[in-house]
Amino acid sequence: MPGRLVRAALSAALVLTGVLAISSAPASAATSWKPRPEQYPATTTVQDLAIPMSDGTVLRGNLVRPVGADGKVVTTRLPTIVTITAYNKNVQEQAGGLAGGDSSFLVKRGYLQLTVDARGTGSSGGTWCAFCAREDKDFGEVVTWAGQQPWSNGSTGMSGPSYMGIAQIFAAGARPKGLKAIFPQVPGADVYRDVVASGGALDVGFIPLWIGLVNGTAIIPPTLTATNPALGLGTLVTHLLGNGAFSAGLLLTALGGGEPAFDGEFYTQRSPINVASKIDVPTFFISGEYDLFQRGTPLLYENLRKRGVQTKMIVGPWDHLQASGGVGLEKAGHGTLGELQLRWFDRYVKGRADATLDSDIPPLTYYQQGTGAWTKGTDVVAPGSRATSFRLSGSASTGQTAGLTTGKADEGVSDVLPVPAQGLCTRSTNQWTAGVLNKALPDLPCFTNNQFNDRLGPVFETAPLTKAVTLQGQVNARLYTSTVGAGDGMLSVALEDVAPDGTVSRLTGGWQVISMRALDTSRSRYLDGKVIQPYHPFTKASKKPLAAGEVAPVDVEIFPTAAKILPGHRLRVAVQAFDVPHLLPNLGDLLGSLSVIRVHSSAKYPSEVTIPTR
Repeated sequence: MPGRLVRAALSAALVLTGVLAISSAPASAATSWKPRPEQYPATTTVQDLAIPMSDGTVLRGNLVRPVGADGKVVTTRLPTIVTITAYNKNVQEQAGGLAGGDSSFLVKRGYLQLTVDARGTGSSGGTWCAFCAREDKDFGEVVTWAGQQPWSNGSTGMSGPSYMGIAQIFAAGARPKGLKAIFPQVPGADVYRDVVASGGALDVGFIPLWIGLVNGTAIIPPTLTATNPALGLGTLVTHLLGNGAFSAGLLLTALGGGEPAFDGEFYTQRSPINVASKIDVPTFFISGEYDLFQRGTPLLYENLRKRGVQTKMIVGPWDHLQASGGVGLEKAGHGTLGELQLRWFDRYVKGRADATLDSDIPPLTYYQQGTGAWTKGTDVVAPGSRATSFRLSGSASTGQTAGLTTGKADEGVSDVLPVPAQGLCTRSTNQWTAGVLNKALPDLPCFTNNQFNDRLGPVFETAPLTKAVTLQGQVNARLYTSTVGAGDGMLSVALEDVAPDGTVSRLTGGWQVISMRALDTSRSRYLDGKVIQPYHPFTKASKKPLAAGEVAPVDVEIFPTAAKILPGHRLRVAVQAFDVPHLLPNLGDLLGSLSVIRVHSSAKYPSEVTIPTR
């Protein structure tokens, strides 16, 4: 088992860098479009090109070029696809592919691929600062530089997942000359709420893993050490000292309850949603329903679509690793990752006519949990949706079940005990470790059946449905809450589908620290006058523990999903106080998190979950 875990972790790390080769299998019969054949039989790579930034720092990039049948490098000026990574471009190359797919698929069809180490990583100079203002400026400058080189025809596109997807958003927001289209997979939008501190608690599952990955690949000796030892070793020392100090200081300060534990300027700068309104190039998103950025990618899509930017999004039943590698993407009916990128870039970077692109691929393709169908549409909250509220009814405690109804609810008080094992045996564990555990333990029942975890807290469920309930979009749980203890704690809420055989499928979840419950109504989203996506400030000033005996409404943002609960099934809401190993409070709030939480249900305290249905 240890060997298997090590191999799985290594494989997962490589996928996090975007290095799983993609399949070039034919596209689904749902479209008549077919990928054009290869123009060139081979590729070659020029390593560690020097890319000067405006502050004097030199970044390094690898350029993949096509090779003709005569064995010579093609010197025709070609469009360039740019990928900017923090995970060491040379590690990605050695793993057999580049950033989210095999670069040769596009290069053999008349593109160049430029993959660049972000500042302070790989072979690039400077100190990594995780999307600081200077790094964000680099992204646009790299694209501008690429379009000015003698091998480029001046037209560029961008591709890549996760960090590389976020880099695309910042680059496109800078509007560099020559950038024609981008193809971001699983990018974040609002990094504090998406992943760093969902609900106000700190992510201790993914964030340490991610920072370790960046720093781990940064200390691999740069390839330029072989050709220029002094420069290579100097770059390595800079990474060791500068990156380590930045990462360690950030983690320790956040865990200690310092500034990074709260939303503010640090995260405003690093959140792509704050530059999304500047993007005007065609954009194709890939998103996952069990992804780290399950919340954020749809927000970016909505921003662009609302402003009339040509944009598309496919949302599938994928975790972060799966969506990053394009695993199963062809099941959506539009082609593999390589084929989709080729079609998108041919249309918008090369300017090739594609009369059926929009009729073949709708703006939004969403996997529907419960049926396995791929639905087509335009908006994350489907047009014609109405807000349906399910009231919590009656009392329950650990391992007990109370009601969930759209009719009259029974009065009750339900105790949520702080059990630090809550969340451990659930799909959330895999989601918030980026899919690493699914690769190591793909047959673990916890990832497909939430009934084991649900025994650790109260659940509220409907009677067997007599007709299907179809939902799509963001969800809100408004729970009237009091505490026995320090006046704080966290509500972890899961929305679930209970099959007639008792199997419990976790559809989605949400979290909220009680003391951070302050609601910004101007930034919250409403449907039919009901909140479906609450917005909390998450500032230190907004923090307010409950007073002794106080009962207050706590809005828990439940991340967006699409599902159809079939007749005979039950809709369930599970409420717990932890989501391990995903979230933990900072050290100063640790004792407060051990309070017993009480959820009230009555005419005075109408606790409910509101979902968009149609």
